Amino acid sequence: MVRAADRAERPARTSVWLEGKAPRGGAARGGGQPSGLDRERITEATVRLLDAEGLAKFSMRRLAAELNVTAMSVYWYVDTKDDLLELALDAVFGELALPDAESGEGWRDQLRALAVGYRALLVRHPWVSPLIGTFLNIGPHSMAFSLSMQEVIRNTGLPPHGQMGAMSAVFQFVYGFGTIEGHFVQRCASAGMSQDEYFRQAMSTISEQPQFAANVESAADLMEARGGDTVSEMRERDFSFALEMLVAGIEAMVARG
Repeated sequence: MVRAADRAERPARTSVWLEGKAPRGGAARGGGQPSGLDRERITEATVRLLDAEGLAKFSMRRLAAELNVTAMSVYWYVDTKDDLLELALDAVFGELALPDAESGEGWRDQLRALAVGYRALLVRHPWVSPLIGTFLNIGPHSMAFSLSMQEVIRNTGLPPHGQMGAMSAVFQFVYGFGTIEGHFVQRCASAGMSQDEYFRQAMSTISEQPQFAANVESAADLMEARGGDTVSEMRERDFSFALEMLVAGIEAMVARG
C-alpha cells in the first residue's frame, strides 16, 4: 500500500499501466493485506457500481461498502481512485468482439462491426465516454481495439497519410453518436420514462411554444421521411445511414488515389 507521504514525494503517474510493477493481490500474508480480494474482483465491482449509479456518485468508500470491506482494504490493490477508474475503463473494452484476421471478411464488414460494437459499449456504459478523454487508454484491451481499428483502416487501401484521418472520421463520429445516445437513455431512465414517452413529452412541450412552431414542423417532416415508429428505430436508421456515408467516403477517397 502507498503511504500519503510517498504520494506527496513523487509526481502523479500518467497511467496505471505505466506504474512499472506487478499488480498487488492475493490472500492475506504477513503484510496484513485483506484476504478474498484481488484487482479483478475490485474492478468488476467498480464496473457494476458505475453502471448502476454513474460516475458522479462513485467513491472508494462506496466501493468498499459494496465489497463489504474497509476503504483502506481497497488501497492494498490500487493507489488511487483514478487508477481504479482506468482499470474499469480497460475492462469494459474487453467486451468488444474484434475482427479475426483469418476470417476472410472484407474491410467494410469489419469496420461496420467495430463501429456497431463501439457504439453499443458507449450506450451500455455511459460513464465510459468522459473517461476516454481523461486517460491515455493504453491498457491491453484498449490497445487491442486500437490496433484492430488501425488494421481495418490499413486494409481499405487508403494511402498512409490519410489513414489516421479516416479512423478519426469513423470513430469520432461513433464516439459522439454513442455518447449522446447513452446520455439520453440514462436521462429517460432517471425520469422513469421509456425513450418514446420522454421524446413525445419533449416534442409536445416544444410544439406548444409559438416561437418554435417552424422548427417543430420542419423536424416532423424530417422524422416522417426517415421512417421508424420508435426512437430506437429512428436512431438506428440515422446511425446506419451515417456509417454508410463514411464507408462510401473512404471508397471515394481510395478511388481518387
